Amino acid sequence: MSRSHTYRCLNCLDATVTRTFDTSHLSRTCLDCGSFERFANEAVIERFESLEASPPPEFDWDRLERREKLLVAERLARTDKTLADFDVAVDEEAAEGRTTPEPGDA
Repeated sequence: MSRSHTYRCLNCLDATVTRTFDTSHLSRTCLDCGSFERFANEAVIERFESLEASPPPEFDWDRLERREKLLVAERLARTDKTLADFDVAVDEEAAEGRTTPEPGDA
């Protein structure tokens, strides 16, 4: 008997689908919100929500865009990477000084 994996719509965060394969995400039309969207592996969403609830002190988490946060959460949830494996680069040309994670080989 194969194990099933749940994926959640990144647009509405309500719709879920279950599949028998394990991948970081899949793309499909969401039956709840109607958008063609990525459905992220539930483990990634759980890690993302955990980081949102308790941002890591060594990371300027709030300055990251949602897409960047999801990338970090995906690497942490699905690989053996840790926050120490990410470099946070400052874009000196940006007027607001927003930081961007550089996964390097993460």
